[in-house]
Amino acid sequence: MDKPQEEMQEVGFFGIYKESFKTIFSWKKIFTQITLTFILPLSFIFLAHFIIAYILEWRISRAEDQIYYNNVDSKRLYHRLSSAYIGYWVFKFTYLSFLLLFSLLSTAAIVYTIASLYSGNEVTFKKVLKIVPKVWKRLALTFLWTYLGFFMYNVIAGVVYYIWETTTTYTTFAIVVLYILLALYCVGFIYITALWQLASVVTVLESSYGLKAILRGNSLIKGKRWLSWFVFFGLYCIFGGILIMFFSFAWYGFFGLMMGLLCVFLLMNLFLLGYVAQTMLYLVCKSYHREPIDKMGLSSQLGGYLGEFEPAFKVNKDIQLGHPQVQV
Repeated sequence: MDKPQEEMQEVGFFGIYKESFKTIFSWKKIFTQITLTFILPLSFIFLAHFIIAYILEWRISRAEDQIYYNNVDSKRLYHRLSSAYIGYWVFKFTYLSFLLLFSLLSTAAIVYTIASLYSGNEVTFKKVLKIVPKVWKRLALTFLWTYLGFFMYNVIAGVVYYIWETTTTYTTFAIVVLYILLALYCVGFIYITALWQLASVVTVLESSYGLKAILRGNSLIKGKRWLSWFVFFGLYCIFGGILIMFFSFAWYGFFGLMMGLLCVFLLMNLFLLGYVAQTMLYLVCKSYHREPIDKMGLSSQLGGYLGEFEPAFKVNKDIQLGHPQVQV
């Protein structure tokens, strides 16, 4: 954050993490407040759902086994099974709703905070709480378009796998091809994730949202695709390590409880790092494309959310950061 914008284009893989850590530790108070309010519930909900889902799946499996092995009073058993399925899907819907809500709130809070600090505006937790409800709807629309992209990507991947499954035998060559396809799938998945995160920052800091924010993010990420991929690949590796730790130890009584709390703490800090890193990546991409960020324009954009100025996204002509609006 203390680097001039023109120098941000030189920031690489480790530099983005370094700038992210520096930003977090420089404003520990505000980031701690945001983390405890939005990111801690997000982390707890994410990990707790695995245990609750396991219990509900066990109930479904038990009811199915009773129906299979016991024909006595089958009507009561079918009712128990249907109730278990209803409970499972209600839980899944509730979990995904809260997960999406806290994810969007966390994104809005972190991006707004960093942008305010960058533009020299005073930022308080009270201001952040006022901003978040006004931004999350725009973020939700951007997420829905990204979700559609993920859905189509997985449909295509499923078709490719089906073709592989039905046209090959399990030879060494076929297995190698499968691993290559899996690697390509992972590369594409992480790239779409990076694009989504960049589009989320665009949604908060510029006038674009939804599909326009994704297209804008795609234009920004050009020239920095591999950097963005490796940044999020690193985060995914740590994320995977935390999940392995959680699934390995979370089932063992008091010790499992302690390990579960440790995993919540680690995941909370990882999410915070990820949200800050995506904003740093945005600044790097802006600098790479020689798009100067007008701090006065950014202040106006952020002030628009609070009603201090006319929001850029309500003006007929968009005010894109780095592309000053021409006066006629």
